[in-house]
Amino acid sequence: MDTRQWRDIIAAAQDGDRRALDELVEGWLPLVYNIVGRALNGHADVDDVVQETMLRAVDNLGSLRDPDSFRSWLVAIAMRQIRDRARRRTPAPLDESATGGAADFAELTVLRLQLEGQRREVAEAVRWLDDEDRQLLSLWWLEVAGELTRRELAAAVGISRQHAAVRVQRMKERLETSRGIVRALDGACPDLRELTARWNGRPDSVWRKRLARHIRGCGYCGDTRESVAVVPPERLLVGIALVPLPVGFTLSLALGGKTAAAATVTVASASWSAKVLSALTQPVIAATAGATIVAGGAYVVTQTPDAPPPKVAVSPTAASTHRPPPVADTPPVSPSPSPSATPAKTVLYGSVVDAVDRAPDPDTPPAALPHRPEAGVTSTGGAHAVMNHRGDSVTLTGKGYVLVRWQISPQYRAGGLVMPSWTGLRGELFHVASGGGRRMDDPVSATDSTATGMGNSTVGYAVLPAGTQQMWQNEYFYLDGSVTLTVNERGADYGLSVFPSSWDAAEKDITTGPDQGVKRYGLVRDTGKDDTPVPQYVTRSTPADAATVAQESRVSAP
Repeated sequence: MDTRQWRDIIAAAQDGDRRALDELVEGWLPLVYNIVGRALNGHADVDDVVQETMLRAVDNLGSLRDPDSFRSWLVAIAMRQIRDRARRRTPAPLDESATGGAADFAELTVLRLQLEGQRREVAEAVRWLDDEDRQLLSLWWLEVAGELTRRELAAAVGISRQHAAVRVQRMKERLETSRGIVRALDGACPDLRELTARWNGRPDSVWRKRLARHIRGCGYCGDTRESVAVVPPERLLVGIALVPLPVGFTLSLALGGKTAAAATVTVASASWSAKVLSALTQPVIAATAGATIVAGGAYVVTQTPDAPPPKVAVSPTAASTHRPPPVADTPPVSPSPSPSATPAKTVLYGSVVDAVDRAPDPDTPPAALPHRPEAGVTSTGGAHAVMNHRGDSVTLTGKGYVLVRWQISPQYRAGGLVMPSWTGLRGELFHVASGGGRRMDDPVSATDSTATGMGNSTVGYAVLPAGTQQMWQNEYFYLDGSVTLTVNERGADYGLSVFPSSWDAAEKDITTGPDQGVKRYGLVRDTGKDDTPVPQYVTRSTPADAATVAQESRVSAP
């Protein structure tokens, strides 16, 4: 985004040209949103800080002497508003202050830019940085991506270019530490699993130091780190576009007064006209992600929503070896017929995964994993939801892959385990693969032959319900629609970590074989067809108590 290309528009806006002002706000709003969003990591105050920044910029536009310096001037205003916000209030954890379970900025970056591999890793590592580092990274990220210069970065922070170089280097070192934490949490280290058993899932500086100490001294996590050719973040971020503004983002710039509370600004003593509204609502423009529309004095950013998951006609499939005989007290769920229609025939897509399966040979590579279409999955729990108690739930929506990681803690309470349930399914849900380097009943200790992921002879074991399939450390699912996953544990203590994931992540996980130090290769269940298994305890209904979902899942057609 070159300021010189905007010189005439900036000059015209300073002279009171309403259309030029409209173009100016529309063109530079995404840059401000990315800076503020990444600095605050999607905190609920992002909208307010973005709005205050744009209000101050428009209100003081006449004081800008050199239009060529507009970008650095605007970025400096944004950084001042971020720092002012930090001084005005005590920072609160994201999950306590965000409204409506909104995704944090790291998740938005991954999903909206469809980042994968180490690019995704860098985006997720931002969560582990302190506020000052995140503020600096919000500018450095854009510098590397070609949206800012080092001079503009230094001016925005209020330091010299030499000092900026030192600050950036220190921030990058902490970013690399955070990348290592993200990578380790995606692994299957049993010691790390025990260490994080009491972690609430919210990244902070205390846990960053604790996890970093573990990684430095852990042979398993160290081997994982050394086996990956780590690409410097600068190379990963070059050419990455700005994150589009989210659907429903609203920037109120109505006329009247000059205060942020009233969300008002005076420009040439006239409201921004319907001319821009007419121009921007033309089909070609309105369909563009992040198009800005001026309506009633408010900038309303719109984005064409993804088409809803299609209702796919499916037919009954042959029984899988994983499906037990039908159980009489678990009838299929069928849609209610209308008085004038022929009753709908109950059909299943996929087989049901609720039978004990034999562990595959640890040295046998898995079958090929079919690659289903991916558009991204959003989660009400964010990019890393941790659920530990009965009734905890997360709702997943979209088209793509989801990772559910088991964290069994029998040392706190051994005994019978109640499985989680998937309820309110709209669309399709498949169980596609198992990974993490081990099943939960695999040995996990070189010194205690009785120890598995389910417990040991001293503390006891977590015991699965009769007929339940043995879960692996990592279970991958494919969702096309929406569903809610609910924890129902009663007799044993377990946690579920839920991550929106990708085909690449699942493929890498299940093909990481014993020669890399894990217990076994993974297991592929997805055939790419409608005979792929559905998860246990899944239903299209939403029962009052998710624990009442029948063990043998039956799923009717959408």
